[in-house]
Amino acid sequence: MNVLNLFTGFSEVIVEVAVALTPLLIIFLLSQVFFLKLPANKVINILTGFLLTYVGLVLFFQGVHIGFYPTGEQIGMILGAGDTRWTLIPIGFVLGLAVVFAEPAVRVLTYEAEKASGGYIPQKVMLYTLSLGVAASIALAMARTLWGISLWYFIIPGYLLAFIMAHFSKDNFVAIAFDSGGAATGPMTVTFIMAIAIGVATVMEGRNPLLEGFGLVTLVALAPILTVLGLGLLYDRKEKALKRQLDEVE
Repeated sequence: MNVLNLFTGFSEVIVEVAVALTPLLIIFLLSQVFFLKLPANKVINILTGFLLTYVGLVLFFQGVHIGFYPTGEQIGMILGAGDTRWTLIPIGFVLGLAVVFAEPAVRVLTYEAEKASGGYIPQKVMLYTLSLGVAASIALAMARTLWGISLWYFIIPGYLLAFIMAHFSKDNFVAIAFDSGGAATGPMTVTFIMAIAIGVATVMEGRNPLLEGFGLVTLVALAPILTVLGLGLLYDRKEKALKRQLDEVE
């Protein structure tokens, strides 16, 4: 592979990331002048963080452009064209586990949840809960693509169940659950897993990539909501059982 091909479209990525980050930088600078009044060393640290973020995003999106998306699409096309299409379901499950562990937004969410709850919601428990939820949703999305099942059959019952569970869950778990749906649908999931689904739908006869390949992100966003709400109900049940034991002792 020609090294120059690695930088195909690199100038466009540089401009796009700069356009995306510039408003945040302007807001910070205006806040610093009129409200924050942070010391010089903190301002330098924050600006350094902006620069590192900019470089990281440029390299990441370039990697997505030349690596992640083409690789995912090729994997989907190869698996979708073979006689062992059913393997997409367990493969999707395993990829879902791996993607969540590599998702930066999920790491931040689980860390902040543990920190804000004072250790009541352990980071590892949250991470495993989200991983299983996303893995199940991707396996389900692959099955939907293989069998041509309408997305409505998953979305409507899923969100109805989520709202019912939210009614019986504690407020802290409800808040974390609905944020976890957004965190799980980060760049790793969207760029790689969705590319596989589109690749599968492209080579399967009678499948429309726009109808079958897309919609996966919606399922991925829904699954963590259900699993975290379920975790909250388990925590609540455990607390009630412990309270009953204490009452019996007294």
